[in-house]
Amino acid sequence: MESSEQIGRHYDVIIIGGGASGLMCAITAGQRGRRVLVLEGSNKVGKKILMSGGGRCNFTNLDVLPKNFISNNPRFCISALKRYTQWDFIALVNKHGIEYGERDLGKLFCLDSAKDILNMLLAECDAAGVTIEVNRKATSIRALQAGGLSGGFAVDEFTCESLVIASGGLSIPTMGASGFGYEVARQFGHAVLPTRAGLVPFTFSDKFKDVSERLSGLAADADLSCQTAAGTANFSEAVLFTHRGLSGPAALQLSNYWQVGEAVVLNLFPTESADELLDWLLALKRTHPKSLLRTLLAEHPTVRLAKSLVLELQAELWEKHADTALAQIPDTALALIGRGLQAWQQKPSGTEGYRTAEVTLGGMDTTELSSKTMESNKQAGLYFVGEVVDVSGHLGGYNFQWAWASGHAAGEVA
Repeated sequence: MESSEQIGRHYDVIIIGGGASGLMCAITAGQRGRRVLVLEGSNKVGKKILMSGGGRCNFTNLDVLPKNFISNNPRFCISALKRYTQWDFIALVNKHGIEYGERDLGKLFCLDSAKDILNMLLAECDAAGVTIEVNRKATSIRALQAGGLSGGFAVDEFTCESLVIASGGLSIPTMGASGFGYEVARQFGHAVLPTRAGLVPFTFSDKFKDVSERLSGLAADADLSCQTAAGTANFSEAVLFTHRGLSGPAALQLSNYWQVGEAVVLNLFPTESADELLDWLLALKRTHPKSLLRTLLAEHPTVRLAKSLVLELQAELWEKHADTALAQIPDTALALIGRGLQAWQQKPSGTEGYRTAEVTLGGMDTTELSSKTMESNKQAGLYFVGEVVDVSGHLGGYNFQWAWASGHAAGEVA
């Protein structure tokens, strides 16, 4: 017969990591009547939830499709995302009376604070009888039965039947990120794919760094693209100039596809074809023959370029015609200027890395997990969910939706 101390240290499910996927897994398992313990290494659960979306938490997206996710195994995410959809999470948000709003491209944000989402998850955990311990970094994990069979696990002084790794990736180490989950995966014989920072700003070390410093804080709607092995990656959203380089939604999205050594290309007139832009420039030449290009470029009917940006473009694209009246600029020169405005090419020196990255690309090899349950196919009773797995979403609430869906999938069976 077990002693009261032994009973107190044994749980049906132990979840390592109190982030979005870990809390969702805990709620789902707890609602099944499982005795659940969440071990969080930092002093607070849900830190990334609280900081996301500028403190308002972009908790999901109205349009969730497999194409919004990056993985070496692209079909892996489909099962979990179909079985716990954005509508399921929205229903939970509505149940708790949280006010939210839609922004561009289907992004859903809290109208008040990201605390609303975390408090909702904690309330659900409490209702499901989940135990949460903070400042508890797991230091020792071992299977209680060898050979990959299900005999439970010992996690420090605790034991459990099912163990869920929801410890996240390497992004934002100041929030407690570490490679712990990858270490556990390797311990049980799993492959871990190479990792790198994703959804992260670009940095520059050439003359464009000076340009970006001078324009720091300025945002412009643009197409930002780069070449990849699979073709051209392209995103049409805001680009933000910073003192280090380029940020903003388009830059963060493109960082998931960019490789070191490749150039990025800004199209500052994304709503125009090359012929349409040239026709507009030639029309300006006829109607404003004595004007300077820089004074008219900011007057495009649909594209609004700040004067400071126009001056930087002038220095790079038409410096020798800076003080030349439009009538005196050859049509061939205007054509070159037009091409430059739609293909302003720069080569980043790198990115800001994990320090500011929103996600970690790569990670736990999904070919060694069940896409339905997130369970290891090498060690029964061991599950991996959230960012530690090689599934990363685009910007816009997709990474949270993957956290909810993968956590729920494991919680249904762990």
